[in-house]
Amino acid sequence: MDDNGHSINASIAPATPGFPPGGMRSLGILMLQTRFPRPLGDLGNPASWGVPTQLLVVEGVGPQDAVTTAAALRASELLPLFEAGIRRLEMRGVAAITTSCGFLVLLQDQLASASSVPLVSSSLLQLPALLAHEQAVGVLTISADRLGDEHLLRAGVPAARLRDVFIEGMPADGAFSRAIMGNSETMDFDRVAQEVVQAATRLQARAPALATLVLECTNLPPYAQAIRAATGWRVLSLADSPALKQALTADSLAA
Repeated sequence: MDDNGHSINASIAPATPGFPPGGMRSLGILMLQTRFPRPLGDLGNPASWGVPTQLLVVEGVGPQDAVTTAAALRASELLPLFEAGIRRLEMRGVAAITTSCGFLVLLQDQLASASSVPLVSSSLLQLPALLAHEQAVGVLTISADRLGDEHLLRAGVPAARLRDVFIEGMPADGAFSRAIMGNSETMDFDRVAQEVVQAATRLQARAPALATLVLECTNLPPYAQAIRAATGWRVLSLADSPALKQALTADSLAA
């Protein structure tokens, strides 16, 4: 049960495999200003990580501001707000920084340049390495309409491989999108779990040869196990980022 008394049928373990508990410094997370529930597995929930976390809310930046097209983000003035957040997290002594929204991959280069510690903005940054070994990779996103080629290019996907990334979005009128994009205080977790599995199986019907699915949205990992059970896929999220794991291990800190 979550804090609101809802039953959650699909969740991931609180500690991500590959994040050993010893010798760790903290992970800084640039959070959007949200109020929707974050069950275990949601990467804005500190208990979802196997390391200490430092959360910093970027005031005035909500889901609608971040989950947007490349053109809309360029027209916004969000970058200085995130850069200020990075400086505050650095003052807290974090070993690495990430964000709570995969669409912020559009700012990866600028944010990484502003940070003195490794910064991984999005799970989408795993795509180039996956495509080096797989013919195609799937992506499940909160909005397929807004996630475009420029997001993939900024993630490092070669232009020649863009069509090898199969994107499926959550329904805009569904319980998940209404709660996240509407920044609602409540969420129907059982209905969301059904929607997530339905989206994954739609993608599998379109691209039956896929073996790996990347969850763009940091709010989707609570349902990763349900996706695995329904599709047989390997399911990856921001918590599986090799760059974050390397930055947060004791060996890398001692190097």
